[in-house]
Amino acid sequence: MNERVLMKGNEALAEAAICAGCRHFFGYPITPQTEVAAYMAKRMPKIGGTYLQAESEIAAINMVLGASSAGVRAMTSSSSPGISLKSEGISYIAGSDLPALIVNVQRGGPGLGGIQPSQSDYWQATKATGHGDFHMLVFAPSTVQEMVDLVFDAFDLGDKYRMPAMLFLDGMLGQMMEPVILPDPSSRPVIEKPWAANGHQGKRPHNIIKSLYLEPQELERTIIERFKRYDHIKATEQRAEEYLTDDADIIIVAYGASSRIARSAVNTARSMGIKAGLIRPITLWPFPVDIINKNVENTKAFLSVEMSMGQMVDDVRLVVNGRRPVSFFGRTGGIIPTPDEVLEQIKAINGGM
Repeated sequence: MNERVLMKGNEALAEAAICAGCRHFFGYPITPQTEVAAYMAKRMPKIGGTYLQAESEIAAINMVLGASSAGVRAMTSSSSPGISLKSEGISYIAGSDLPALIVNVQRGGPGLGGIQPSQSDYWQATKATGHGDFHMLVFAPSTVQEMVDLVFDAFDLGDKYRMPAMLFLDGMLGQMMEPVILPDPSSRPVIEKPWAANGHQGKRPHNIIKSLYLEPQELERTIIERFKRYDHIKATEQRAEEYLTDDADIIIVAYGASSRIARSAVNTARSMGIKAGLIRPITLWPFPVDIINKNVENTKAFLSVEMSMGQMVDDVRLVVNGRRPVSFFGRTGGIIPTPDEVLEQIKAINGGM
């Protein structure tokens, strides 16, 4: 049995990637994710892997594309402005039907913004990571242990569905230290990649990796087939945690670090006799539509809590579709909401019902 060790979030996810079989990391430093690259710089040479600090974020993501084309597990990490620079390459990866792990340890924006925690890249991650019709898997951990576990899932599901996956966290989770148990890599399934361009030894036809389709009918056919796969993912891979929702009059929807604060506010509200609960999305794409939907009839109101000016709240409102009121509370600019602030929102909603 693996021992529990105290690790910083950024370093834990890097070690988890190594345990998951990643031997190719391409990155570029930016706060607050620089420890991911620094950790990989130390570890990769010791295990026969490849660490390369690219000349830019754009170069790093295209190196990931090249490595993934050869069938290996490859990843990159960055923070908000760096992900924007990688967006073209992420679109190429999706358009080439390649798996890859992209880590975004978010900071405040827009522009250079600040280096404090934020969740204001939600729209970017789930709606418009790059040009064209495509999606990527988006996982939102709320603890360092869950971060470790979701690294494995992101690699596995990315390989299974041949699509990029993003581990979506913020500077708070990346910098905090918590005890973790690293999973045993030998227990993970080996996924064959017969599509990889890694040499055919005269035993099979050439594999060609591309995202360029000059015939519009061929491009449309390819995209439609890809979206059939996306429909299957939406039907089978939604994930969320429910906390005290069975009898809740007010349900908070919050992910990542915000969900930790929301849970504390829910507990205090319960101690005051207010029936509050929490839905914590774990997959932001696919969004946990089914779990929110099944709670609509049994509750009276929803509250979306985010470290942004309100982004995920749009998806909550789409699911609820006017059947119940949906409120929003958030802090931005790198400011983390407090449990007391969230509690005041719960009390205000409760008083107005």
